[in-house]
Amino acid sequence: MAGEASAEAARKSTQEALGSQETLAALDTPDREPQFPVHGDALAAAFFDLDNTVMQGAALFHFGRGLYKRKFFETRDLVRFAWQQAWFRLAGVEDPEHMQEARDSALSIVQGHRVSELMSIGEEIYDEYMAERIWPGTRALAQAHLDAGQRVWLVTAAPVEIAQVIARRLGLTGALGTVAESVDGVYTGKLVGEPLHGPAKAEAVRALAAAENLDLSRCAAYSDSHNDIPMLSLVGHPYAINPDAKLRKHAHTLDWRLRDYRTGRKAAKVGIPAAAGVGAVAGGTAAAIALHRRRR
Repeated sequence: MAGEASAEAARKSTQEALGSQETLAALDTPDREPQFPVHGDALAAAFFDLDNTVMQGAALFHFGRGLYKRKFFETRDLVRFAWQQAWFRLAGVEDPEHMQEARDSALSIVQGHRVSELMSIGEEIYDEYMAERIWPGTRALAQAHLDAGQRVWLVTAAPVEIAQVIARRLGLTGALGTVAESVDGVYTGKLVGEPLHGPAKAEAVRALAAAENLDLSRCAAYSDSHNDIPMLSLVGHPYAINPDAKLRKHAHTLDWRLRDYRTGRKAAKVGIPAAAGVGAVAGGTAAAIALHRRRR
């Protein structure tokens, strides 16, 4: 099962991640709710979606840019990645067809390469393309949980190796992600189970919570997408971050906390306030569209 595979992969990486956490810069949170997250609650943790929740845009696209720079594939493949990224940013939703195409492209690109090679390259790509695209506000939310002594996990449909790099660089506990099959440390071009998307995320979080003896009613989850409503509904403290239209409506109906960093506007119900500073997304979208037009 996708959830079990992801949970197992995440648990194996936890000890290494705990030993290499980086200290994050202090962020101003003057109106923080004093009772949440609860300090010293060993039964609580936080689960963060990645794309458009923690990071502007799609991690897989940024990873693809880095692989293209290193001659892993041709220009026409980069154009396809760019167009998928432009759609993701303009539409603000996860389109299943685009996700399937991106996943298939990624699997074909990494087939035959060593896992260790991709992990090393992932560290470089994080510095080149991803670090500056982390939402400061969401990072502050994650840090609030860490400061309270709670564990924080990324939960994403992106490859688990990418997710683990990002989690480690942000000082988080670990990551749940889509698991690509490898034999003797070499990618086969197949998946282990299904992509970690939609209900599969909830399954993975539930499996990890059971393994880590967490009480989901005391945990928090954060996402931008209505596809993650199953995961958000699992926990006692769901948050809609940069929500798409369907999630925003659902969150309002259930009185979930909201925060939108794309415009800087205050959400209808604010939980943990975050630091100021909103990154722009227009530049990446324009570049992606320009690439597409250039190839027409």
